[in-house]
Amino acid sequence: MTTQEVKRKLTAILSADVKGYSRLMGEDEKGTVRTLNAYKEVMSGLVQHHHGRVVDAPGDNVLAEFGSVVDAVECAVEIQKELKARNAELPENRKMEFRIGVNLGDVIEDGEQILGDGVNIAARLESLSDAGGICISGTAFDQVRNKLELGYDYLGEQTVKNIALPVRVYKVLMEPEEAGKIIGEKKVKPRKWQKPVSILVAILIVVAAVVVIWRLYLHPTRPPVEVASKEKMAFPLPDKPSIAVLPFVNMSEDPKQEFFSDGMTEEIITTLSKSPYLFVIARQSTFTYKGKPVKVKQVSEELGVRYVLEGSVRRSGEKVRITAQFIDALTGYHLWAERFDRDLKAIFALQDEIAFKIMKTVHEKLELTATRVSGRGPGNVEAFLKTLEGREHIYRPRITKEDNVLARKLFEEAIALDPNHATAYTFLAWTYMVDASFGKSPEESLRRAIELGKRATALDELEGFAHASLGYFYTYAAQFEKAIAHAERGMALDPNLTGVLLNSGAALTLSGRPEEAIPLLHKALRLNPFAPSIYFVNLSAAYRMAGRFDDAVEQAKRAVERNPKDQLAYLALAAGCMLAGREGEARAAAAEVLKMNPVFSVEQFGRALPFRDKSFVDRSIDAWRKAGLK
Repeated sequence: MTTQEVKRKLTAILSADVKGYSRLMGEDEKGTVRTLNAYKEVMSGLVQHHHGRVVDAPGDNVLAEFGSVVDAVECAVEIQKELKARNAELPENRKMEFRIGVNLGDVIEDGEQILGDGVNIAARLESLSDAGGICISGTAFDQVRNKLELGYDYLGEQTVKNIALPVRVYKVLMEPEEAGKIIGEKKVKPRKWQKPVSILVAILIVVAAVVVIWRLYLHPTRPPVEVASKEKMAFPLPDKPSIAVLPFVNMSEDPKQEFFSDGMTEEIITTLSKSPYLFVIARQSTFTYKGKPVKVKQVSEELGVRYVLEGSVRRSGEKVRITAQFIDALTGYHLWAERFDRDLKAIFALQDEIAFKIMKTVHEKLELTATRVSGRGPGNVEAFLKTLEGREHIYRPRITKEDNVLARKLFEEAIALDPNHATAYTFLAWTYMVDASFGKSPEESLRRAIELGKRATALDELEGFAHASLGYFYTYAAQFEKAIAHAERGMALDPNLTGVLLNSGAALTLSGRPEEAIPLLHKALRLNPFAPSIYFVNLSAAYRMAGRFDDAVEQAKRAVERNPKDQLAYLALAAGCMLAGREGEARAAAAEVLKMNPVFSVEQFGRALPFRDKSFVDRSIDAWRKAGLK
């Protein structure tokens, strides 16, 4: 880096490490790493919530920066309170306590990293802190002393390693009764020469503050945070407000409450997706970022969206606290950030409230009424929670028989608590379709799935996912007119939900209407950029049925790229290549099928396919045989 390339800035730095980390590792290496990773995830979530970013996190260290000292200190306090609550559940010798230092100082930007004395001082303050405590520099104290409900204990000027001048150090007092106290400061009568110097310093500070404010807030070419670029986006921005809802961080003391924070995230996604004025990325794609310290810029560019919603959920008994912040990735500005404290019984209204605030923010001119959330009615909270928990089991990428049994039990318990809970009936129906895929009483499982699907649509005729699912079920019963009717109904109700798009598209393809299915499946993929391979397999089949064999091959290859262990992906590729006259590629794909399943039977597999057009099945079987399958 040349002198001309050096970029400096004034920033608030938070540095943290674990007190006694070596002892913890020596006593229980695996347990320590597990706890450390969990605590780092909590800290990362809190840093993001307080508008900061994690710069680096090697070993037991965490380094973060903030545009505001107030945000940095508030974040440090919340981290210590959260970790204290979690440590209360651990044995005394397994408690993991962090020390935190906060400094306001000048740093050098080197790519994503920050360097210099500003960072070094924060690290030295951290080493002066008590376990579970916080020390801040005098420069940070000057910014926060009257702005937070905290107390401070002045520890004097400290000489620290590799820093030329002593550093004023303050210990943060976090207990409520200590708020407003400043202990240890002594007023010293200034010497004659000090007064003009103090005035000069004050003038310089004011000038510096004006420059910082101008650079951060008023200069049009320097937004406050790193922004996304339209040119770098993996997909072009839609012609309507586009949103990605990141998985809300579970801040509850019980890690088992993860299903609740995940469920809340999905419910907000579902609610937003019901608006025809918004473009909302699907759960499967946004959840690929779960547990990762990602930047808004990265999410925006990888998913092709302008807005990002992130937040956290804390559930304690019958109380829920949700924090959320809504960010414009192209400008870097937070459009709003809010904390919601509610009773658990008010959770449905809260989800709608968050969704409504987003819609109002991104499109002020829309005259929106409260968003209807399907399948809930007045609802039973316990039934809702059991449905969320069951859904987590059935959504797993490689669902097992055990997962399916547990999911069914939870959905049945939800229905017992609330017999009118349509969503629980829809997901219960899917557990029977999973049974059929495992070969467990296929005819009886299908009959039961259709029966439950019909019950769901009867309970809530306006539930699009229930209709789309039932349409898919009907294709396996060769009731294609009913399948088409429910697929079309699902699309009319919820045209922006990927579950509706995928199931309706599949039902239309199986019913012999591929040209109508193709745009639905493409839309599903745009809403779900990280979709699993089954999306591409379905699209490949639709193209194959429509006679567009090169397009079928392209989609089959994307399916293989997404999941190289998916037998269906290689079958789609083998059939598509053979029909496109690419025999060598078809044989290579067929060989992969045999590697995964040496006893694969073309006849058995082909005749089980529920396509209405039996000539299409015959052409597929012929293509697979020519490719080398028997």
